[in-house]
Amino acid sequence: MIESNLEGRVVELVLAAPERLNAVGADDLDALATAVAQAQSRFDAGEIGALLLRGDGRAFCSGRDISGVDPAEDDVLGYLEGSLGETMRRLAEFPGPTFAAVQGACLGVGLGLALACDVVYVAEHAKLGSPFANLGATLDSGGHWLFAERLGPHRTLDLIYTAELMSGREAVEQGLFSRWVADDELLTFTRERAQRAASGASRAFAASKQLVRQIRDERIGLWESIAAENLAQADLCSTEDYREGFAAFQQKRRPNFTGQ
Repeated sequence: MIESNLEGRVVELVLAAPERLNAVGADDLDALATAVAQAQSRFDAGEIGALLLRGDGRAFCSGRDISGVDPAEDDVLGYLEGSLGETMRRLAEFPGPTFAAVQGACLGVGLGLALACDVVYVAEHAKLGSPFANLGATLDSGGHWLFAERLGPHRTLDLIYTAELMSGREAVEQGLFSRWVADDELLTFTRERAQRAASGASRAFAASKQLVRQIRDERIGLWESIAAENLAQADLCSTEDYREGFAAFQQKRRPNFTGQ
């Protein structure tokens, strides 16, 4: 079950099945993809400035809901390439800033959904990793890329072979995500930063998001990145927010950005 709530200029999308630790089936993922698309329409219309993904209850997302899955009849590719792939791409391609607030279990598909967000804040005692060694399955949802890219191949295979989980604090200290927060402060902390980003210069953020994506996915080098930055900056010069930012600096006041 997916809930969509408007909090100021931030749309909060909530995985709302706490009784199963927010494990998600194909229908849940399809509903989440639809909710992200609807949020993007609101962003394009200037109604919102950011998106926040969170889970209800004790967990962010414990992974795929396999409670009723028969392995002999499981359409695993349909689930992973279809429902999950579409949802992750919609999250990753959302034009504005996206945040995930991760508490409790963040495993398998949950890890993939967090990976698809721009900024991930984790509770100190969250549990992240790969439990698949106990299922006879391989890590999915982009987990191999995430671990190998940020933790290195040796630590990646250590986590996969042992099925040991990291705490939120350990995951951040090892470079997996942005920062850890005390468990009872996580949602307030994440909401405050999402609201701050939602009130910022949306087009400048979108330009930076695209530049970071090029560095990560296309592996562009320093000078190619600088050239792309230069073009982005020149394009931003004609925006209202760019002019407002300079005016506010010169007048020694806080800027009032509109996303234009």
